[in-house]
Amino acid sequence: MIFPNRTKHTMSAPQFVSSNDVRTRFSQAMSQMYRQEVPQYGTLLQLVSEVNARTLAAQPGLAGQLSEAGEIERLDVERHGAIRLGTAAELVTMRRLFAVMGMEAVGYYDLSVAGVPVHSTAFRPVADAALAHNPFRVFTSLLRLELITDEALRRQAAAILARRQIFTERALALIERFESAGGLDSQEADEFVAEALQTFRWHAEATVDGDTYDKLQGAHRLVADVVCFKGPHINHLTPRTLDIDAAQAAMPDCGIAAKDLIEGPPRRRCAILLRQTSFKALEEKVLFQGGDGQRAGTHTARFGEIEQRGIALTRAGRQRYDQLLADVRDTAIANESAAAYVQRLAQAFESIPDDYDTLRRQGLGFFRYALTPQGQASAGLEGDEAALSSDSTADSASLEALIAEGLVSAHPIVYEDFLPVSAAGIFQSNLGGTERRHYAASEDQAAFEAALGAPVHDEITLYEEAQARSIAQVRAALCAQVCA
Repeated sequence: MIFPNRTKHTMSAPQFVSSNDVRTRFSQAMSQMYRQEVPQYGTLLQLVSEVNARTLAAQPGLAGQLSEAGEIERLDVERHGAIRLGTAAELVTMRRLFAVMGMEAVGYYDLSVAGVPVHSTAFRPVADAALAHNPFRVFTSLLRLELITDEALRRQAAAILARRQIFTERALALIERFESAGGLDSQEADEFVAEALQTFRWHAEATVDGDTYDKLQGAHRLVADVVCFKGPHINHLTPRTLDIDAAQAAMPDCGIAAKDLIEGPPRRRCAILLRQTSFKALEEKVLFQGGDGQRAGTHTARFGEIEQRGIALTRAGRQRYDQLLADVRDTAIANESAAAYVQRLAQAFESIPDDYDTLRRQGLGFFRYALTPQGQASAGLEGDEAALSSDSTADSASLEALIAEGLVSAHPIVYEDFLPVSAAGIFQSNLGGTERRHYAASEDQAAFEAALGAPVHDEITLYEEAQARSIAQVRAALCAQVCA
């Protein structure tokens, strides 16, 4: 039997945009939106750009270090934002929204110990390549309603939050599309960015009347900020500077009122962890609801921030940092000036080595290892592969020997995360500096993860894995040369 010719139809695979590209589109769109909403943010970006250019020109060694580590390319695109959510349902959906952009929950931060009634995580990329592409991160806090002591006010706040929907219907549909199809095409990605951005916009109309706002403000100004508006407006965006002290000093000349102290560790030759400063929150006009019409008022929440990132510390290094900072804060002097505090902080931190070699040898900082050009040329010479055995003790000694011979280089791994005391300090300074509450609650990571619907990554484990991967890659390169 002869069958008629049949045309073969083949279905082409969908052309999905990578999560890295979606994240970049979103971070660029958010930066543009925030620049329009808060013009001083544009001034801050220009200031940081100028400080970074001067720093790189004045410190060619730093420029070379950043270039070798692939940090120069990401410097101008690096941002972090911050939002505050009111319910577990909002947090779950926010996790799904950030997953479209390849961002996962990393770290748990309890800010209630510093008088701020929230606990938090940071959504960010976790893979090395994704971080190199665009390390955009969003510090995301969940309001702890149980810390409102007035039971009637707590119930009222919960009812207000239960009535709102902070995501557009189309954004929810595109999240579901991503989850079911495994990705979004370019047109869908652009639409997703536009729809997701609506969640983070500023809304000048409150959802409550002035009396309710005042009561919630009395409980804590941050409670009013979370509960009384249509959505979790982005409350700051933060560019990364290479010299935060220079940026802080230049802010007044740009018409920016900087906070008194830089949060985090003191100024060092080899920066560690994270240092942050900000300009004070704006007083913005809002309209409150009322039975006889809207009433004009003001609200203070949004501000600008600058950060300087240093090397990620190991568990031993972080334990030393936390203890030193606690010691300095526990011995606070009444009416102490900012300059005096900075001096005490610097003296306390002299016990942490201020050079990368010592930080590495003492196991206090994380590093990414790679063969140098000399190492690549000489790989395969007798003894090189054996120098990196599977034994961890031998690895440490052999790495040092290979570094000393100029065959392997060690690059500091950038700290991609946050510090709870610093985050609370930034929040407090932008709530007027007078919000000093004392809560009996302790950290509750289990409750936060239950609200999130997923566990959070342990940030130090991620750095341990990144360092271990780099050592394995060096070992594989040496083995490949020997075995070839």
